[in-house]
Amino acid sequence: MLLISDVHLGKVSHFRKFGAAVPRKALHKNYVLLDKIVSYFEPFQICFLGDLFHSSLNKEWELFENWVAKTPAEIILVAGNHDIIAPEKYNQLSIEIFQELLMEDFLLTHHPEEREGFFTFCGHIHPAIKLHGFGRQRLRLPCFFKTKNQMILPAFGEFTGTYALHPSPDDEVYAIVEDTVLRV
Repeated sequence: MLLISDVHLGKVSHFRKFGAAVPRKALHKNYVLLDKIVSYFEPFQICFLGDLFHSSLNKEWELFENWVAKTPAEIILVAGNHDIIAPEKYNQLSIEIFQELLMEDFLLTHHPEEREGFFTFCGHIHPAIKLHGFGRQRLRLPCFFKTKNQMILPAFGEFTGTYALHPSPDDEVYAIVEDTVLRV
């Protein structure tokens, strides 16, 4: 199972609709990256951990329909706060929607939550880590943020923003630097 969080499809079209000067090319970047990771990992199942779409239906829904039609994996959605498109639209694409999934000792959800007896995989926060250099250099990188009982996945979407988290000594942080994931 491939876990992906916070793609926010439709966000580019949503912002363009309201006059934001977002390059049209940004619209296709998420699909190119989705194709790349599905080809690389060849998952049997893809679980989107919420915020698959940013808002209501727009022009990008047709792109998503085409992507689903050519993707060999079963697709499921754990609903997030931005997932407001009618469930019937997903059902037409054979995508099941859940509020959360319990799988053995794992909880799959959109919002971070620590639940007794489970290790949680979630998104929602769009985690990032701030790094500081000796010459006042500062770098903010998206990251996977792991606590004892939870892994918060970075936002997958190209146009999402981040929120810097401050790890405790027991936390593990895996920063995304270009095409590499590095433990920080």
